[in-house]
Amino acid sequence: WFGWGGELIDQDPGDPEIHIRDGVSYALLDLRRDQFERYYNGFANEALWPLFHYMPTRFRFRHEDYDAYEAVNRIFAQKLVPLIKPGDAIWVHDYHLVPLARLLREHGVRAPLGFFLHIPFPYIETLRVLPTHSELVRDLAAYDLVGFQAQSDLVSFHSAIEQCIPQAHINADNSIRIGDRTVQSGVFPIGVDVDGIREEATRAYRTQTVRKMIDSLHGRKLVIGVDRLDYSKGLLERFAAYEQFLESFPDNRGHVTYLQIAPLSRKDVHSYGEIRRALEQATGRTNGRFADTDWTPIRYLNRNFPHEALMGFLRAAHVGLVTPVRDGMNLVAKEYLAAQDPDDPGVLVLSTLAGAARELGAALLVNPYDSRAVGHAIQTALNMSLGERRERHASMLEILKTNDIKAWAQRFVTRLRHGHSAPEATPRLSRVSAVAP
Repeated sequence: WFGWGGELIDQDPGDPEIHIRDGVSYALLDLRRDQFERYYNGFANEALWPLFHYMPTRFRFRHEDYDAYEAVNRIFAQKLVPLIKPGDAIWVHDYHLVPLARLLREHGVRAPLGFFLHIPFPYIETLRVLPTHSELVRDLAAYDLVGFQAQSDLVSFHSAIEQCIPQAHINADNSIRIGDRTVQSGVFPIGVDVDGIREEATRAYRTQTVRKMIDSLHGRKLVIGVDRLDYSKGLLERFAAYEQFLESFPDNRGHVTYLQIAPLSRKDVHSYGEIRRALEQATGRTNGRFADTDWTPIRYLNRNFPHEALMGFLRAAHVGLVTPVRDGMNLVAKEYLAAQDPDDPGVLVLSTLAGAARELGAALLVNPYDSRAVGHAIQTALNMSLGERRERHASMLEILKTNDIKAWAQRFVTRLRHGHSAPEATPRLSRVSAVAP
């Protein structure tokens, strides 16, 4: 595994430090502090992130940021090249590293290069807002395989190829012919470790942390949301929907608690400070309107919990609220289902604008902008019969097992190796991402 190790320095980075853990070699690279700010907080998260999530009003483009994005990717390429061995296959992850294939090719790398985008890919009419969109698309076309979360993302990518590389020909099997090269493209929805999460949630359910939370409910039903503090997660819309739920169904007052866990995200980006303040105000308004001396409608926590504790919280929840206004997949939806007790499962309320909705049709699907519909879905979930809950959960759990994390990786890597004239020996797979796992 090759990527940034989390350390920022004031001089040019040296060679990556190599660590071996559980049989995996990790090559960790330091980055320059001045470049990182423009690369990560600038171009990656103020230009690409909002635009790829169809939020052009939050989009900010500065040439200096794009130059830093190119410079950091060039450093990644320079430091990765000496580590590449004959027979390697290279799998690059996410929007921080789009130019890497082109830069590796410039260094003479001929290994199979795959790219997977974890977030949505916008249709060309939105992507064109980016002044460097043509360069971005041509960089993606430098890979041997480009993978996406959902069919809509693949369609959007093809629309960009047609616009930016008019000589390209897109075939029925989603391969793209560009001159004498063929670029494979496809849909590879990411999954979770279903068995691992179930075991983790079962174990956590008995821990003091989770039992303390359950005891504090005093028998009330629990509605839960677990999201990074990010405007794409639809938290403001969700809080408004929960307020409307309490207005529309007053019998639930005092009997339902909504726990929202939202760890801080990218606190150096101005828009994230704004959303934090707005959520604090929304929480105060709802609690001020509806709280009683022994009941608080919303528990809003800006802190991290260990993954095992989160899985225990999810298992305890009667309703899982996953309502992003745009998301490539959203693995919390899948973790919620995997964490449930199959004999008495909770109900997933899921945004139609999350990639997970393409697989999890047995969830209660809602438009996150429709607060009344979300409120009605919460009410439906809280009152759903045990038989229907079991039936919905069982059908979605089968999908999760078919498309789990191992199947996702296997499908992508098999396609990458199959689509490239690799040597007979089994290649070593090198994964490249911007931040350490």
